[in-house]
Amino acid sequence: MNTDKTLVIQSHCNPLPYPWLEKCLASVRQWAASRHYHYQFIGDELFGYIPAELIEKTRSQKVIATDLARLRLIQNYLNDYMTVIWCDADFLIFNPERFDLTDDSFAIGREVWIQDNDNQLKVYIKVHNAFLMFRKGNSFLDFYADTAENLLRRNTGPMPPQFIGPKLLTALHNIVQCPVMETAGMLSPLVIRDIAHQSGPALELFLSHCKQPVYAANLCASLCAEKVDAEKEIEICIEVLLNKKIILQREFLP
Repeated sequence: MNTDKTLVIQSHCNPLPYPWLEKCLASVRQWAASRHYHYQFIGDELFGYIPAELIEKTRSQKVIATDLARLRLIQNYLNDYMTVIWCDADFLIFNPERFDLTDDSFAIGREVWIQDNDNQLKVYIKVHNAFLMFRKGNSFLDFYADTAENLLRRNTGPMPPQFIGPKLLTALHNIVQCPVMETAGMLSPLVIRDIAHQSGPALELFLSHCKQPVYAANLCASLCAEKVDAEKEIEICIEVLLNKKIILQREFLP
């Protein structure tokens, strides 16, 4: 057993659908190496960690199967590691020197979601599973994974993509107040656009609701196909963040 070791896991099908995803993956690999963490990238073998009937049930919504499979995968690796971290393939670590783990037995990511509702910007504060950290002996992972699988088995109707991922995680968080890595954020398309332009109202609203500086964030690749200029804006956003042209913290509000 690697009693003093930490493992970072990522997964995606190959080939990658967008070239910019490799920059995200590289940022996580480099961060893991700089901290002397072990790193593992896996492909579709991820789905070997959940029952075949659930894979069949979610065959048209692979993201739902992924949300359960990552939990079972983390459980498996905690037999060999003291700490296991999951980062989505579109998770970018742009300030690796300051992106530190908390001392909690587990932690999840922070979602400050900015969107336009009837020409008015709205903010929604939630949590996400694009970044997950679990240490051996934590009291939450087994309950979360079993609850997710039970809900998936019992469901007989339509399922939203975030069914057992962010939606369930946010519901549980609202009850038990999970430890949150405020530095592990999520950027909505409007915030990505403003970062690409290095200013804008969505970015300002985002920063005003961040409790701590954001040093890494999910870039929402699943929404890339929904917007014509999304891929270009994400590529520019990545360059802006990696080159530290913008620092995501309240002090940099105009």
